[in-house]
Amino acid sequence: MIFNTTYKNQEFNEESEVLVGKRFTIFERLQLGGIGSSRLVIENTSEKLRLGKLKFSELDYGNIELRPKGIIIHYTRKLERFAWIIPYYRLVVYNSQFFSIHANGNFIQFLKNKNYMENKKFINRMIGIKNDFLKLKYYDY
Repeated sequence: MIFNTTYKNQEFNEESEVLVGKRFTIFERLQLGGIGSSRLVIENTSEKLRLGKLKFSELDYGNIELRPKGIIIHYTRKLERFAWIIPYYRLVVYNSQFFSIHANGNFIQFLKNKNYMENKKFINRMIGIKNDFLKLKYYDY
């Protein structure tokens, strides 16, 4: 689900708790080594995620927040901020020419630049938490 979170949005707070769980506690955040990625440069998005005003030449950025039952991708379009809620059972990650996250027929492609390299450890942790949550043993990460 996609929400405009530029301003406080109670519907977003309620839906995110239902779909991906409440935020981690401070102790859990320290234990995990952080629950948020640093910013990633967005290369491309699916049509449904292209909300907001038309894009001209500026860069769009996004970051990933871990939750107990999924992730939330926060991204900007011009001056507006959006959040895409993805439960782990719908999350698909591709790592080829671009790093991309897919769910429900939508996707976000991130550039594999310096920002991606800084987030590599976080991405591996995210995949590990997903596999533990879904009790998957067959992925090599």
